[in-house]
Amino acid sequence: MTGKSVQAPFETAGDPKHAARATRSAGRKMRSLLLDAASPLFKERGLSGTSIADIATAANAFPSQITYYFRTKEALFVECACRDLLYLARATEQAALKARSPREYTHALAETVTASDSVAFFAEALTLTRRRQDLAPLVERTIERLHTEGARAYAGQVARHGWRSLRAPDESSRRFWAVAIGVILEGYAMGRSPEQLCGEMLRVLGEQAKPNGEAARLRLVDDGDSTSRDEEG
Repeated sequence: MTGKSVQAPFETAGDPKHAARATRSAGRKMRSLLLDAASPLFKERGLSGTSIADIATAANAFPSQITYYFRTKEALFVECACRDLLYLARATEQAALKARSPREYTHALAETVTASDSVAFFAEALTLTRRRQDLAPLVERTIERLHTEGARAYAGQVARHGWRSLRAPDESSRRFWAVAIGVILEGYAMGRSPEQLCGEMLRVLGEQAKPNGEAARLRLVDDGDSTSRDEEG
C-alpha cells in the first residue's frame, strides 16, 4: 500500500491522460494563433483575396496546420467572423456598464457596435453559409449565444438600476442584433459613417426601457406573463 502511494505522483508524469491534455492545450493555442492571424487578413482582403499561404505566413505556421485544424479556408473564415462577433458583443456589454439610464445604455450599445466592422464581417459569413450548409451549425450556435448573453446582460442592467423594461430581455436582445445587422449592412452599401449608422440604429430601436418611477415597481416582462404586458401597455 505504501509503495503505491509513494509512486503514484511520479507515475502521473507519464500518464497518457496528461499527454492528451497537453496536446489539446497546444492545439487550442495553435487554433487561436491561426484565427488571430486570419481575421485581419479576411477583413482587409476578403475571402477570395486571402490565401491559405498568406494566413500561414502571418501566423508563422505551415499551410497544412490550417487544413488540419479548419479543413478549408471557408470554414476558417466563418469561425473568424463568428469569434469576432462574440468579441464585439462582449465589448458592447462592457461599454454599457457605466450607463445610468436606459437612453445611455442603448446609445452605448449602438455606438460600440457601429464603430466596428465585425457585424459586416459576420454578414459575409452568413452569405457564405447559404452555399455551405455544413458551416451553418457554427453560425447558428454563435447567434444563439449572442442572444443568450445579450439577454443576460440586459436583464442584469434592468435589475441593477430598477428600470422598467418594455420587452422581455430575450426579445430585446434579438431585436437589437437584428436591427444592428440590418442597419450596418444597408449603411455600408450607402457609404454611411459610423455616426450615421449609430443615429439610425437609435432611431429604429427607439425606447427600450424606462426609469423606474415612484408608482411603478420593477417588473421584467416575460413571454408567458400577460399580467406584466398589461401593466406595461
